[in-house]
Amino acid sequence: MTEKGLGGFFENFLKKDSLFNQKAVLQASYTPGEIIHREKELNLLANILAPCLRLEKPSNVFLYGKTGTGKTLTAKYVSEHLKSIAQNKNLSIKIIHINCKLSKVADTEYRLVAQLARELGKEIPPTGLPTEEVYKIFYNAISTEKVQLLIVLDEIDQLVKRAGDEIIYNLTRINSELEHSQITLVGISNDLLFTDHLDPRVKSSLSEEEIVFPPYNALQLQDILRKRSERAFKEGVLTPGVVEKCAAYAAREHGDARRALELLRVAGEIAERDSQLKVTIDHIDGAEEKIEKDRVLDIVKTQPKQQQVTLHAILSFKKNNSIFTGDIYDSYKKTCARVGLRPLTQRRVSDIIGEMDMLGIINAKVISKGRFGRTREISLSIPATLVQKISSVLEQSIGL
Repeated sequence: MTEKGLGGFFENFLKKDSLFNQKAVLQASYTPGEIIHREKELNLLANILAPCLRLEKPSNVFLYGKTGTGKTLTAKYVSEHLKSIAQNKNLSIKIIHINCKLSKVADTEYRLVAQLARELGKEIPPTGLPTEEVYKIFYNAISTEKVQLLIVLDEIDQLVKRAGDEIIYNLTRINSELEHSQITLVGISNDLLFTDHLDPRVKSSLSEEEIVFPPYNALQLQDILRKRSERAFKEGVLTPGVVEKCAAYAAREHGDARRALELLRVAGEIAERDSQLKVTIDHIDGAEEKIEKDRVLDIVKTQPKQQQVTLHAILSFKKNNSIFTGDIYDSYKKTCARVGLRPLTQRRVSDIIGEMDMLGIINAKVISKGRFGRTREISLSIPATLVQKISSVLEQSIGL
């Protein structure tokens, strides 16, 4: 397209009427004025954190459940209300929300504590100081502030995977040294087994209270989608059955409301791109295919080398219906030798296979082989049309 043609395209785009009123309402970052079908969890979290309004330390609390079950939304909603009341009553309460998946903030103990200190107004270089010095700056800042500090660590499992669990223990231990300030941790995780892998002393300090978020069912998802779509789209844009189809897709994917909202948004974008005046069920099908491709490729591209080599080993058996852990490990070791990577133990590769099962790339079913012990029977969960593309991405990334 020429520069003139491109300019004309954008001019024409601006002349078109959008199907959306407020597209941001369908974004994961949007916090609605009312949260439905999470009243029990909202009230429980509010009750746990309410003592900070009396300047008493609340219990540390751990929120867990699968992706898109409202954990982050609930934490943000309660946090915003606490902030508002604290400001009105002139209470010294500070809430810091950190997404641990953002590697530049939470990939080391240094960076996380440095970020916490910055939130309290301290200037700390990205690197260069001893970690003990950064802790000292943070400690002095919170001591001076005389504050009830709530630290919300979203996707806390990612922090522990990168930086270890000692940081959680260190943050909770600071309380014993503080006179006028207190730290409360709110951990959020999609990994239902996350706390099982923590050091017992860390687990007891983090999980003083726990809230489990169950998946939404199809009817609850329909309610959520209808409420959001009323604000997101112009009147009459969605054809009958669109909301129901979105909810059914997401209910199939463990009741993931985030995915349901993303489906609806992408379907609207596809309809707009095709110059359609309405969003139909066909657009939902197109959105599902696009999102699945983007999701899987994004996961594959961002995995560490060892995970990529393990997946490459699994894909080398793509013609087989059932693959077993031992076969994968043999193939994995051969690939490691080819690319000059030091192989992990079979147990660690088995853990990686479990992680990929959680990500939805494969399906790993534990089966008994009698006196020969237990193994995992593995099959692919990704669309057959994507296998060749993923293989190419992996080969390029690991240098085959």
